[in-house]
Amino acid sequence: MLALLERHELTVSELCTVLQLPQSTVSRHLRQLADADWVTSRRDGTSRYYALALDGSAGQRSQIWELTRAQVTSRPGAEQDERRLVRVLSGRREASEKFFATSAGQWDHLRDDLFGRDFLPTALLGLFPSDWVVGDLGCGTGALLPKLSPYVARVVGVDASDEMLAAAAARVKDLSNVELRHGGLEALPLESASLDAAVFMLVLHHLPSPAEALAEAGRTLKPGGRLLIVDMTPHEREEYRQRMGHVWLGFADDQMKKLLSHAGFGDIRIHALPPEDSARGPALFAASAAKTTDNLQLATNS
Repeated sequence: MLALLERHELTVSELCTVLQLPQSTVSRHLRQLADADWVTSRRDGTSRYYALALDGSAGQRSQIWELTRAQVTSRPGAEQDERRLVRVLSGRREASEKFFATSAGQWDHLRDDLFGRDFLPTALLGLFPSDWVVGDLGCGTGALLPKLSPYVARVVGVDASDEMLAAAAARVKDLSNVELRHGGLEALPLESASLDAAVFMLVLHHLPSPAEALAEAGRTLKPGGRLLIVDMTPHEREEYRQRMGHVWLGFADDQMKKLLSHAGFGDIRIHALPPEDSARGPALFAASAAKTTDNLQLATNS
């Protein structure tokens, strides 16, 4: 039983199937092992799963188990137990496979109904290396800062508006790894090669010179550092210039590739973002790129 529970969490009924013992016998042994701190258990819905409980390489139980494992696993009948365990685990898999085989056409709807649609972008933030320093350039009221904060070592938000930074400060007041700095995006208050990644989130269309801002972002990125841009595709809503201070009515793919290449970025990827059902604005795109040259020198020479 301990050899089985070392590798897999199993229920009483699964242990009964593998060991071919009655439930009363398995339960009695589990109680004795639990009383001696050899097994732990956890509840999962209406089921309870048991597992071997060791106490570290220097602990007595771990040392005892290290000495006795080979004898236990070489006992008569161990191979039969292993084959029955494989069938038990296959049974778990078959239940899941049967569900997906009959629900493939409805899965997207079922998943959205159970979990919503917004969990995936947040979950993907876990791919960030935990030692990264990320710059939110044009952070505004700081909506992105608390989303990045749990996944990286430090987040630096930069904005030229005192009012926006005040709102951002209230939002991140309890986040110790978030720093706010006042400054323009064409002359960032950041040291050269100090960022692992930088983000322009719906910012470039407000800037008189996106090329200068991209060059500055490149200066602050480490070699190989990543840049992410989210902005609007081209549109004809001229009223945005007056109502919302837009300087540019979106960016075409070839225009964005040219701007990024000129600023010294490579590995450029651009893709359209799916529109939200409730969104009333222009379509959005995401562009990512990597710093491949001395961006500042390139911009100066041009």
